[in-house]
Amino acid sequence: MRALALITDEIPPLKHTDSGEKALRWMDEFKVSHLPVLKNDNFVGVISEADLLDKLALEESLDTLFDHLPRPYVLETAHVYDVLKRMEESKLSIMPVLDSEEKYLGCTSIFHLLTSFANTGSIKETGGIIVLEINEHDYSMAQIAQIVESNNARILSSYIMSSPDSTKIEVTLKINQLELSRIIRTFERYDYIVKETFQKDASDNDIQIRFDSLMNYLNI
Repeated sequence: MRALALITDEIPPLKHTDSGEKALRWMDEFKVSHLPVLKNDNFVGVISEADLLDKLALEESLDTLFDHLPRPYVLETAHVYDVLKRMEESKLSIMPVLDSEEKYLGCTSIFHLLTSFANTGSIKETGGIIVLEINEHDYSMAQIAQIVESNNARILSSYIMSSPDSTKIEVTLKINQLELSRIIRTFERYDYIVKETFQKDASDNDIQIRFDSLMNYLNI
């Protein structure tokens, strides 16, 4: 997924002649704490709610209130992972998207980004989740995939979390099965640490059966 496909039409840019009051009003309306600013259709930077609240004369134009604005952006060809990384590094609630000639194309928001992720097949597809804790030098996705597939299952998606002060990583797997006990036992036989699981177990079926029985009783 590229940045161009992540652009949302719901968040318009401000003009450099707009007032600080208008900028704050729009931020409240669109539920963001940043907005892009254009001058003659050229992207000049991003205004933040925090910077605006430091100003006294908010009826003045953005041009008057600010001599310079930070100018973070991604190109339209940037991968969604790069967009997320850039937003986290800059601590932004929106990210401007420009073309190769730095023409402003639009922006995406963290909400729109997460919604786009949630609508991908691997997220929406039914399945269970396993979180493994692994020594960084022992990590092998080929072996992990082999263990999952040996149990007639497949990995729908995965991601890795690491910490700079630790030699261990967490590998989160979304698997296309709700019942994961066999896969978990196989991981444990290979000396993997299964840190967390999110799956359907027998008690879920039992609860559903009891609920259905209660509903049938109440309908008598």
